[in-house]
Amino acid sequence: MTIRTPLIASLMAATLVLVAGCKSTEPQAAQGSQAVAVRTADVTGGQTEGIPLRFSGIVQAAQRATLTFQVSGNLVEQAVELGQKVTAGDLLARVYNPGLEPARDSAAARLDELRTQFQQAQREWERSRSLYERGVVSEQTLEQLASRRDSLRASMATAEASLSEATRLLEESELRAPFAGRVEALLVEQDEFVAAGQPVLRLSSPMGQEVEVRVPAYILEHVAVTDELPVWSVQDRNRATVTGSVVEIAQAGSVRGELHPILVSLPANTLEPGEPVEVGITPTTVTATTVPILSVMKSNGGASVFRVADGIALRVPVTVQRIVGERVVVDSSELSAGDQVIYAGMTKVTDGDAVEVR
Repeated sequence: MTIRTPLIASLMAATLVLVAGCKSTEPQAAQGSQAVAVRTADVTGGQTEGIPLRFSGIVQAAQRATLTFQVSGNLVEQAVELGQKVTAGDLLARVYNPGLEPARDSAAARLDELRTQFQQAQREWERSRSLYERGVVSEQTLEQLASRRDSLRASMATAEASLSEATRLLEESELRAPFAGRVEALLVEQDEFVAAGQPVLRLSSPMGQEVEVRVPAYILEHVAVTDELPVWSVQDRNRATVTGSVVEIAQAGSVRGELHPILVSLPANTLEPGEPVEVGITPTTVTATTVPILSVMKSNGGASVFRVADGIALRVPVTVQRIVGERVVVDSSELSAGDQVIYAGMTKVTDGDAVEVR
C-alpha cells in the first residue's frame, strides 16, 4: 500500500493537467475559427441635423365669421339649416323689433316737414331780396329771412342723418351672408330673444384652410412669414405630409410662459376643417454624429456601440444626446463619419470578437 499510493496520486494529477489543458485550448480554437455574423450601418457625421418639434392645432377655414345682429329682437325667421351652402347676400335670419319701423317712418316724416319749410323759407328770402333791391324791405328783415333759411337747411341735414340711421337699423334686423360658404353652426333657436351683438350662427368658406399653433417665445425667432412647414394629420398617420406656408406670426409679449400664435396657410383640398394636425418647426440646427437607434446598447458602464474594424468588433462608449427619427445623435471621440457599427446580431458579440458582415 505504501508503494501504490504515490503512483496513483501522480497518475491522477497528470490526468487533471491534461483535461484542464484541453478545456482551455479548445474554445479558443473555436473562437478563432468561427466569426459571428452581423449587420452593420454607417456612422454619419459632419452634416447639419435639425431638431424638429411638433405643435398641435386644428384645421379651420381661412375665411370664417360668427354673425350677429346689431339690433335686439325676437328671431322670427331662420332661413337656413345647419350645413347649408349659401351665396353672398342670401338671407340667413331676421329679427323683429317693434320700434324700428316707426322710428324710420318718423324720421322720414320729419325730413319731409323740414324740407317743405326750407323750400318756403327759400322762396320768401328770394322775394324779400327783390323788394330790398327796390328799397321796400329793410336789410334787417332780409338777414332774418336768410338766417331762418340756413337754420332749416341745417335741421334738414340732421333729419337726413336720422333717417339714414333709422333705415340702417331696420336693415340690420335682417342677417345676410357676407360671403359664399357653408353654415357651420346655428347658435339661436327660432322665436328666441336675441340681444344686440349676440352670436347667431357661424359661417365658413371652403376656399381655403389654415391652422393656428401656439409656441413658446423663443420659437418665434426661428420662423418667418412665407416659411414652408410640414403638417401631419393626427387621425391618419399614413397620410402624406402637407406643406403649409406661414402667413402670420405674433409678436413676443412680456408675460412669462405665454404661448404665441403662428398662423399657417394650407393648400386647398388637402385637410378638412376641424381635423387635428401637427405642425413641424425646426428651431435649431447643429452638427451631429448619428448612429442607428438599434446599434446602441445600455449596460452598467453606460451606453455603447460595437464598431467593426478589420473584421473585429470593438466596444466604443458613447453619450446619447437625442433621438432624430430612426437614428440617435451621440457624442464619442472614437467614432467618425464612415465607420461601421453593428445594429443586428450584436447580442452574440463580445468586445474583440471576430465578426462577418452580411
